[in-house]
Amino acid sequence: MPDVVIVGGGHNGLVCACYLARAGLAVQVLEQATALGGGSRTEELVAGYRFDTHSVAHNIINMTDIPAELRLAEAGLDYIEMDPFAVAVSADQPLVRFFRSVEQTVAELGDTDPAEAARYAAFMRDALPVVRSAVAGLDAGAGRGRALRAMPGRALDALRVLRRYGGNALIAELTAPYARVLAERLGTERVRAPLAAFAAHASASPEAPGSAFFVLWQAAYHAFGQWHARGGAQGLTDALAHRLSTYGGTWRTGADVVRIRRDGDRVRGVELADGERIDAPYVVTAIDPKAALLELLDPPLDGPAGAELAATARGNAVQMLVHLAVDRLPAYPGGRPGDWNGLQSYVDSVACLAAGFAAAGDRRLPADPVPTYAFTPSALDDSLAPAGRHTVYLACPCAPYDVRGGWDAAAEGFANRMIATVEARAPGFRASILDARIRTPETMARELAWPGAHPMHLDLSLDQLAWMRPTRRLAGHATPVRGLFVSGAGSSPVGGIAGTPGRAAARAVLASRPKR
Repeated sequence: MPDVVIVGGGHNGLVCACYLARAGLAVQVLEQATALGGGSRTEELVAGYRFDTHSVAHNIINMTDIPAELRLAEAGLDYIEMDPFAVAVSADQPLVRFFRSVEQTVAELGDTDPAEAARYAAFMRDALPVVRSAVAGLDAGAGRGRALRAMPGRALDALRVLRRYGGNALIAELTAPYARVLAERLGTERVRAPLAAFAAHASASPEAPGSAFFVLWQAAYHAFGQWHARGGAQGLTDALAHRLSTYGGTWRTGADVVRIRRDGDRVRGVELADGERIDAPYVVTAIDPKAALLELLDPPLDGPAGAELAATARGNAVQMLVHLAVDRLPAYPGGRPGDWNGLQSYVDSVACLAAGFAAAGDRRLPADPVPTYAFTPSALDDSLAPAGRHTVYLACPCAPYDVRGGWDAAAEGFANRMIATVEARAPGFRASILDARIRTPETMARELAWPGAHPMHLDLSLDQLAWMRPTRRLAGHATPVRGLFVSGAGSSPVGGIAGTPGRAAARAVLASRPKR
């Protein structure tokens, strides 16, 4: 009998498993899909071409010491920096490049718009200490030594934030929509729009109250970089699986948990779809917390904790992906080496993006030009495509999960409209396409068991972040059911490729065990 069963083999589940197995517990990970990884997987969708099925660029986990603590480089994980980390591509304006270096970015902006360059420099100068202060929350589950070493720098950042904003001004900015912050801080859509495209990764409309932090996060890309795992996002999953095996942990794929068993206020184990029961004194769910505690848990979580969780929200705007095998990179007029390293934004205005989110909220597809961005990771990593060929990852960040008429009828036409958005900025792009694979929100929801196809499980709203994620009562990862813990993208502190919810859940399990 294992000491701990972990439901869900995404990166957070694997991180949690590694820390628990390293501590000497017998750990078994159960993943309902045919492969580990969840949103951090890479598959050969076209013969000879390997595509990330969801996540491409890893930012948050590289702000933590999780890769170092678990010695993931020794397990084969190799990150390549994406620099410039973003390029804005419009149909009628020169390219805008965002480099790791703020100074280099400002200098390039200054070549065509000195006033906007100065505004961008001031915005990043003000945003950086806010972001550095927030990053402290990513140390959830870390040891005291790291916290003590970081304390002087964090105190200085906090003083800088107070000096710049003061209490009321900071509250006003953080509770604002990011459209308002962009309008106040920057002067042109040429720079506002690509920042909004990155902020939209949080599945939040530019007009959503309290979404300002997602555009302040632009400073994090300058401070910590944007990273591609060699071999694709699978590189992270494979390294975690290797490390788990060296610690003595095990996993099973195709193991669909349909019931979390409990006896009163104590968890007893899980039951699989084929009727197999696995007993364990500890269970960690690294899946959507609402599905885990309100559907799989038998009987479901009730009382105030259950009511709070039932009231949490996720919107209808999620990602739609088109994976393309091409015979050349998109030909941007004025493009130069490096322009294909990071995100390539085709969002023309903040209003266009806001309209796309509004349409998704009404179960409609965004209007043309479709808000779209691309990654071309084969420009950095030649293991992903045959020599001289490339992979293109197209994404619309505001596609509706539930669309009028259904995705079967809408998918091909919408994918063609996304391709047309690129064609208008890179003439000849359509002719470069050798093959395509469409991943609708329905596809992702079915394959990954993501309710609503939401990659974060729950919205990243102010009332569902950090010490309130997924709820105030569950943010410590323990539940009212003894031995049952929550992890995953819907748990504290945040979603995305972070790993900290996994590490924090592991620490909560270890802290609950009787002292020997």
